[in-house]
Formats: sequence, C-alpha cells, structure tokens
Amino acid sequence: MFSLIPVLSVGLCGTKLGCGEGGCGACTVMISKYDPFQKKILHHTANACLFPICALHHVAVTTVEGIGNTKSRLHPAQERIAKSHGSQCGFCTPGIVMSMYTLLRNKPKPKMEDIEDAFQGNLCRCTGYRPILEGYRTFAVVSGFRQCLKHSGRTMMPSSLFDSSKFQPLDPTQEPIFPPELMTQRNKEQKQVCFKGERVMWIQPTTLQELVALKSQYPNAKLVVGNTEVGIEMRLKNMLYPVILAPAWIPEMNAVQHTETGVTFGAACTLSSVEEVLRKAVAELPSYKTEIFQAALEQLRWFAGPQIRNVAALGGNIMTASPISDLNPVLMASGSKLTLISMEGKRTVTMDEKFFTGYRKTIVKPEEVLLSVEIPYSKEGEYFSAFKQAYRREDDIAIVTCGMRVLFQHGTSRVQEVKLSYGGMAPTTILALKTCQELTGRDWNEKLLQDACRLLAGEMDLSPSAPGGMVEFRRTLTLSFFFKFYLTVLQKLSKHQNGPVSVAREGSWGKSELYVLSVDASEAQSVPGFVCFVSAKDVPGSNITELTRALQLLHIYVTCVGHIIGAVIADTQEHSRRAAKAVKIKYEELKPIVTIQVTIEKQSFIKPIKRIKKGDVKKGFEESDHVLEGEMYIGGQEHFYLETHCTLAVPKGEDGEMELFVSTQNLMKTQEFTARALGVPSNRIVVRVKRMGGGFGGKETRNTILTTVVAVAAFKIGRPVRCMLDRDEDMLISGGRHPFLGRYKVGFMKNGKVKSLEVSYYSNGGNSADLSHGVMDRALLHLDNSYNIPNVSSMGFVCKTNLSSNTAFRGFGGPQGMMIAECWMSDLARKCGLPPEEVRKINLYHEGDLTHFNQKLEGFTLRRCWDECLSSSNYHARKKLIEEFNKQNRWKKRGMCIIPTKFGISFTAGALVHVYTDGSVLLTHGGTEMGQGLHTKMIQVASRSLGIPTSKIYISETSTNTVPNTSPTAASVSADINGMAVHNACQTILKRLEPIKQSNPKGSWEDWIKTAYENCISLSATGFYRIPDVGYNFETNEGKPFHYFSYGVACSEVEIDCLTGDHKNVRTDVVMDVGTSLNPAIDIGQIEGAFVQGIGLFTMEELRYSPEGNLYTRGPGMYKIPAFGDIPTEFYVSLLRDCPNSKAIYSSKAVGEPPLFLSASVFYAIKDAIYSAREDSGVTEPFRLDSPATPERIRNACVDTFTKMCPSAEPGTFKPWSVRV
Repeated sequence: MFSLIPVLSVGLCGTKLGCGEGGCGACTVMISKYDPFQKKILHHTANACLFPICALHHVAVTTVEGIGNTKSRLHPAQERIAKSHGSQCGFCTPGIVMSMYTLLRNKPKPKMEDIEDAFQGNLCRCTGYRPILEGYRTFAVVSGFRQCLKHSGRTMMPSSLFDSSKFQPLDPTQEPIFPPELMTQRNKEQKQVCFKGERVMWIQPTTLQELVALKSQYPNAKLVVGNTEVGIEMRLKNMLYPVILAPAWIPEMNAVQHTETGVTFGAACTLSSVEEVLRKAVAELPSYKTEIFQAALEQLRWFAGPQIRNVAALGGNIMTASPISDLNPVLMASGSKLTLISMEGKRTVTMDEKFFTGYRKTIVKPEEVLLSVEIPYSKEGEYFSAFKQAYRREDDIAIVTCGMRVLFQHGTSRVQEVKLSYGGMAPTTILALKTCQELTGRDWNEKLLQDACRLLAGEMDLSPSAPGGMVEFRRTLTLSFFFKFYLTVLQKLSKHQNGPVSVAREGSWGKSELYVLSVDASEAQSVPGFVCFVSAKDVPGSNITELTRALQLLHIYVTCVGHIIGAVIADTQEHSRRAAKAVKIKYEELKPIVTIQVTIEKQSFIKPIKRIKKGDVKKGFEESDHVLEGEMYIGGQEHFYLETHCTLAVPKGEDGEMELFVSTQNLMKTQEFTARALGVPSNRIVVRVKRMGGGFGGKETRNTILTTVVAVAAFKIGRPVRCMLDRDEDMLISGGRHPFLGRYKVGFMKNGKVKSLEVSYYSNGGNSADLSHGVMDRALLHLDNSYNIPNVSSMGFVCKTNLSSNTAFRGFGGPQGMMIAECWMSDLARKCGLPPEEVRKINLYHEGDLTHFNQKLEGFTLRRCWDECLSSSNYHARKKLIEEFNKQNRWKKRGMCIIPTKFGISFTAGALVHVYTDGSVLLTHGGTEMGQGLHTKMIQVASRSLGIPTSKIYISETSTNTVPNTSPTAASVSADINGMAVHNACQTILKRLEPIKQSNPKGSWEDWIKTAYENCISLSATGFYRIPDVGYNFETNEGKPFHYFSYGVACSEVEIDCLTGDHKNVRTDVVMDVGTSLNPAIDIGQIEGAFVQGIGLFTMEELRYSPEGNLYTRGPGMYKIPAFGDIPTEFYVSLLRDCPNSKAIYSSKAVGEPPLFLSASVFYAIKDAIYSAREDSGVTEPFRLDSPATPERIRNACVDTFTKMCPSAEPGTFKPWSVRV
C-alpha cells in the first residue's frame, strides 16, 4: 500500500521524507476535501509519508510548490520564513511552511498560540526554532508569545535581522480555489471503490451494510482511516495486511450525537474533530458535566502532532489496543461505552478491565466493527483527571499515562466510586482494581492518600526486566499521579464545600557479534523488479578502508548490529526493501561487548591511549584542603539530520569513471574510498554536493559506508544506482556522538581554588576507530573547560565495542570533556559551601595564562563575556527570587546556573574563482553547505575582497573536480579557512587586474574584466589556506593545537516538577564572542541552533540499547529531539562587542560548535533545582546526576516518600531491558 510520498517524488520534490513514521513533519502537505457530513470544504495538514494514496479519491493535495515559487511569486508563508532566517539546511522548511499555510487557510488571523500549536508535529534540527516563530509572529493578531524569544537589545534588535514592513501582506482572497471537478462530485452518490496492488487490496465501502458484509467476508481485514498505525506496522514491523477496509465515507461512523448520558462519536471521527466537539461542549455545558471531557482534551492536546490528529480516528486508537495509549485510560476510567456491529447485529460493551484481553488484543470479535464510542458526562460530586509523562511534552508517546475518576456521596467527601486506570504499567491498559475496592467508602483525607500509595505500590508492580525499562520511574509515577489527583480533588472539594478538607536494508539485524555462515539470496530473486545481489566478490578493488575498517561487504565476521553485509538492487525502493527482507542469513553467535564498563574490565581499547600531564599532581593533592573523587556518565546522541544518508552513483562507462551525488561533508574521503573500492585512481571519481539536509558531523566519514556500496552496485550493473537510507536504518548503521565516562579526583582549597586534577576519560568508540581518537584528543584538550588548573594528569581511552562506530558530532569531544569539568566544579562548590558562580569565577583563566597543554591565551575575552552575562541576566536578583519560590513550593522547584566555554579552533582549505566576461563570478570552495550559511558567508567574503555586489557572485556546488583534496566541512572552521582561501584567490585576480585598473581608474568592474579578457589575462584563480603554526605532541605536551579560541557564557533558569521529572526551560541568556561577525543573522542562528541541540544532548535525547547491542531508539517515535515547545520561554542572545579576531577572515570567529556546550547551564540548573527538592526531604548529601537529565533521572533524584515505596531491584539479580553503553 503506497503512501503519498513516492507519488510526490515524481516531479514534486519539495515535500521531503524525513522519517517515514509521521514523527518529523518534513513531509507535511495540505489535504482539502468537501465534507458531506459538515457540508463544507475542510483543509487540514497530513503526513505524506503515511497518508494512503488510495484515500485520496475525491481529495485535493497541496504541496509547497502549489502555493508559490521563486519564478513567479512566493507565498507570504514562504517569504517570511526565508527573510527571518528561519531556514538553515532547508530540509524541514517545506513541512513547516505547509503547517503555517494550512493554519492561514483556516484562520487568516491566527493567535500566537494557534501558530505554536500548528507546529507541534514539525521538527527542525538546525535553527533552534526561534527565527521561525519570530518570522511567523508577524501573521499573529496579537504578539503575545508563549515563548518570548529575543535578541538582547544591547547588541541587536530583532528588527535589524529582518524588516517586517517589507513583507508582502497576506491576501486570503488570492489563494487557489478548491478544484471545481471535485465540487461537482458532492451531489453524486458515492460508490464503493476498490484498488488492487501487488500484495494489498484496498476497499472503500460507502454504507454500513457494505462494511459489515466485507468484514464478515474478510474477518482479518484491517480498518484504516488515517493509516497512522497500520502504515508504520507495514513499513517498520514487516507486517502485511492483504485486505484493507476504509470506512471514512460511512455516515454512521462519522456521526456525532449528544445524548442524555454523554456524547457519542462515530468510530471514524478523527481526533481533531473529537477535540473540536469536546471543546465546544466544555464551553457550553456546566463545568460539573464536563470533567471527563476536560481530561480527554488535556490528553488530546499532547497527542502526537496536528498532522496525525487530523487523520487518526478515535476507533483506531481504541482498537490498536496500545498499552501506552493516551486516551484509553481516560475512556476506561470514565466507563465509556462502545457499540459493536456485525452481521449478527449490534452489541454495547463498557470499556472496563475486561475489554483488553492481552497485548494489543480486545474482546471485539474478528467479524465485528467498532461503530461508535460514547464518552459520558460527569455527574455532580464527580471529579476526573488525566496525566501523562513522556520524554518530551509535544508529540511524544507516553512513558506512563492514566485516567482517574472519583464520585463522592452527595454533599460529603466520602468515596462512593473510584476508578484508577493506567497505561504503560502492563501489556494492556489496566485498572487498579484492588486499590479502588479498598478506597471505596473511605473519606478523602491524608490517611486515604497514604493507604492508596501503599496499595498502588503493591498493585502496580513491574518486573525489573519489563520491556521499556525505567521500572522505578514508572512505578513512582503511578503514585505521583495519584498524589496530583488527590490534591486536585481536595482543592475542588474545598471550593464546593466551603470548608477545610485534610491535606511508556539489509544488514545483520538483532545480533552484534557473530560469524556469517551463509547468505541465501535465491528467494529475493523472485521479488518483482529484482536486478541483482551485491556481495564481497563484486568489489573490484579493496573492501577495507584505513579509516573505519567497516566496509567489509559479506565479511564473515560481523562486529555490530547494522553491519552491512550485502545489498539488493531492484527497480524501485519498495521492491528493493522487499527483496532485502527475503535474503536468508545464517549466523554463529558470539558474545558481544556493548558497554564501557565491560570494556574496562576486559581492557578492550583501541590504541593508542592518550595522556596530558602538567605540573606535580601528587604535590597538588598534598597541598589541597579538600580532595573529592567521583565519576559522571554522558550518553551518546544521534545526529538526526532531517535528510538521511543518500547517494546517487552514475557510471560513465569509460575508464572506470563515475560521478557521485552524495550528501556528505567530506568530498575528499568519499572520493578516495570509492576509488579504492572500485580499484581506480581518484581522478576517475567526481563527487558533487549541492547542499545537505543537515550534517552536524554525521556525514564527515560515515556516508562512505553507504557510498562505496552504491558505487560498487553501479559498477556491477553499469547503470545509475540510488540509495537513501530509511530513518531506522540510518540511526542503526551510522553511529553518533560518543558516550563518555569520566572518573575524576580533584584537590582544592577552602575558597574553591583548584590545585590538582587527575582524570580518566573513556569513550565508547564502537566497532572501528573512525574519528574516535580525534574526538578523545579534543576531549582531553578541553578537560579544563575555562579553568586554570596548575597540576593535571589525564588519560583518554577509546573503548572498542560491538556497536556501530561512533563518529564526529558538533563539538567533537569538547562538550563531553567540559561537561565532566563542570561536574567536579559544581561538586567542589557545594563541598566548600560557596555559591557556584563565585567558585567558577575564581578559577577562570586570565589573559596570558598557559593552558594545561601549555598554549598561551591571547585575546582572552571570557571574563568580559562572564560579567556581561551576569549583568544582562540580572543573575543575583533572580537568584533571590528563586530561593523565595523554592521556599514556597514543595513540588515545583527552580534552579539557575551560569556556565562558561572556551573552544579551540584549527584546519586547511582551498577555493577556485572564475570571473566571466560579463563580470559575473562563479565561486567554488572546499566547504559544503549543510544549513550553516557557509555559501552566503563566502559570497560576502568574495564581494568584500573584489569590491563588487554579492548579486554578481554565484556558488553552484562543491565538487572534487573543481577544488581537490578538501578538508571536511567540520570543526566550526569552514568560514575561517574557506574564507581565507576565497580571499587569497580573489587577491590573485585583483593583482592581475591592477595594471588595467591603473590605466582606467574610472572604469567599471565590467570594463576592467572585458579589457583583461582582450589582453589574455587569466580570470581564473585558485586559493589555498592552511592555519599557520598549528601542531601538538601529546608525548611531550608541546606545540600549539589551536589557532585561537571562541568564548561564550550562558545563564539558564529551569523549573522542575518534582513529582513527574518534567522540566521547563524558563529563561536563557547567552553572550558569545564571535569576533567581528561576518553575518550576525547567520551567527545568531548558529548559536541558537547549537544551544537547542545541546538541550537535547544534556536533557532529552537518550539512545537505548538492549544488552546484546541492539538499538531500540530508531526513529522519532522513541528518540526525542527538542521540539518548538522545548526552547527557553525567554531566550536572549547577544554578541560581544569590540572583540576583533586578528587570526581569521575579516576578524570573525568560528561559531558552529562553541555554543553547544553552553546548554550545560540547563543541566546544572536542573541539578540545582533537584538539590532544593532533596533538602525538603531532609537529604543533603551530594548525589550523582548522569547526562541526559531525562524526566526519569530527575524524578528518581528527587527522593521522597513515593520513591522510597518503589525501591530498585538489586543489579545482577535480573536481565535489564536496556543497558547504559
């Protein structure tokens, strides 16, 4: 069953495929149809990756191309995101534009809240969201922001980044009309439609009788409305449903009826329409009747994104029988009634503890259809609440969810009836029957609360090996939710009674270390469109690279889950998927090494082990007043670039020539590895990169694993071959940021001054070296963060494990190195009993100091950044307010932290400048454009160097046949080094033009170029730049590893919910030294984007592996990057003034990576808030908080009565569901 996306890819490429599971919004389109039930045209967003092509009968689809373009006219929704710098790599932009456009079609004058809600289903990995919201705020009728996102007026007002007065106005009368051909269908009688594919038949009946007859004929057929569950099952879980029945046209299944007892919804009603009806009922009915509706609305508000809610049906949500459904606990606790129909007639069942019979099973018979759902009104004296805890507030599946209802005897606080329903605590949605029974007839008081928690702790038990893990957290949440419900009801009772009341392609999937015994591709050959199977014997050159040793096609030794051992070539993507699944592989399983801990025990390291030593550490400890020891673990991070790895290989048919179109940051290595695999010289391979949909380091080396396989396949069949990894494959195969374990011993004086540090870093490198040693080098070189430590002894170990090789990621080891420094810094501040900001400041470097690697600090602006950030954030006054807030609130706590960063910069580059006879300039340089604005900056450099307008300069692409031997676009230095190379090439041309300019000083640029051409002067020049005097020796601790440093400081305030582990980013102030900015809008965008990516690293994003090394988190469903709602409510960014950098192009500084670590300020603000919560529980000793600070870690650290009732199982007594790698 095809989704809409493959159809759009033929000629309408604006709609992007980001995840294939409706989780990122890159594929958002507008669906328009005439609704015969409401008798009007409806417009709504949908995910093209899931929306079934068969469901488009009588429906109009609008893609980003349909609303405007650069050739005729951009739509205001397109223009404003572009001009407000809301698009960096651009891959997510079409989806965001379509979400905004659809909102404007439905509400031409939206409120800011509407705009923010419209983006709940869209993700962006580049921008940090602020410029998108700020650009689209110009559509809002009032400028009230949930997020008050500003630049500091001290440096730059938003108006200087874009001029909203120049935006074209929105004119709703100029929008495309609904196709008249579809309007003519509205009065015609609908007829049953049937579509037959290779393996699936789709039937769309028009009457209830037809549907019931079909269900009787095909009892195992799936009913599909939005395809939000079946589509994912068929694509990701390899399920096949030969018959699909689509009930969307059946009147009875779309009807809404208000009865005496409640509101009845047809099972095909979408969640958005349910939301609309319930909201209207809440507004019109007395509040006592709508308690259940309000709870359902609260759950629906956070249920997936609008694109899913607009198409997913209420009945589908029930029949999917997911144990972590958001709505099912509400329906169960409220006793909602379900009407079922079959050929035998109708029956009504109550949604109670008997409805779900097992994992994803219900009492509904195969031949029955769920016709309708009645959600009841609440009665007087009845109270209802629903709660949900997830990794992320917006568009996330629940960890634990619940619905809670209590009915009191009239006019009393005595419980007549109580229902507590939970999701995420068993294979089904369950009722806490024993607890409810015990509480019935009791008074709603403190004793009831204590007994309820004790009973729930016993009844809501989980095996320590339970799927999903987080066992203590989930058990504690059941108690925390009841406590919240208890307090809510208490408040409502006191209000009503006026009295006091007591107080969840092919590779070696599933196993991580094994021998391949045999591979049988014979079954794959019978799949339609099959072309051939590619294996090791098809590699004409070498199948081993010196960098990764990972491209070993059909090597008998598989070293990780996701190790590529072969490839299937077919005529379409769908056929190739099917054929790959048909390949049979036999393995002999070996025992894998997965975690850093086991690696240390087995001494499984990738040599060499790096060391940096300075001073006399032993003596330093002896002279110290205090010595502290500890350790910290920092989890890995998935790059989650919106565009997955993609390669098109085009063989030229002569002398082994091949052209490769690749999404890569590293053209040189891609060219070199491909040439080696094909057994040809590098000059036969041309690699081209127009642009990338994000990279962040993930496309610096890891693309070569895919590119070389695709090149070998194209070489074998002599035809172009293309492969774009699905999101789950990409996450499994390509690796990410290195998890780190840091062990430290720090000696310091009573005033907090550090004297001595001994530290060991262990990184999980995965199954090959890749760039792990470079990452470890940078971690060791940043172990000081910004602090002067007289005596240092450090070691860095790269652990070899059976996981996909980890690789470069924005910061390249720097954030991990600095994070551990901040861990011991916060520990020693607490030990000294001093304010952390004072201890940090007393240890900061000064101008001219030597680092632990003996490099002198010149142009050290960090103290200026520090003082400016303290002042602009109003730090000391706000700290007092936070202390006051924490005294007055027991279950909400606030924390604040200010963190500095010092980030070293180094690398090399080349450029090529062609000037044509009309005066236009074609510029090529070694850097690739992945959304960081590099091409824009290079055009600015050339414009300034040549003294001509930017409109005369164009960059077409980056390719190996124009600039050879390029450095990867990485380490934040691309503007520095490529800018210098461009500048040098421009200077060469200017030097050649000098005599002509002297003879005709009043001539124009075009005149000089024409004369130069006539005089046979070359108008093409290359430029090259290498950062001077950079080199470092770890053995002797001598040399200069960095050309210069970028500096910054951030202050963040958070608020945590001590009962659930949720946190809110209240405010962040950033002061960054970027030298003299080449382009402030781009630089501020980079700072915000890096900061938000860091929020993900330190507070949200958690990669989860099985004990065998199998990655669970393979897509946006389980792996959560920050969304629009996760950015700080107030976000102030300012660039430090008057700090030119003499060591880079036009006095600028690198800006891509340095700001990322500043989001550690959020992590340590959370830790500060947890300390306050623990103090209220009488716990004052230091505690360990590993990164990321997920809701689970926050909740478990806030020790209280509830956590004590849910103790952890003894490690070693069970097999955990997931392990910390």
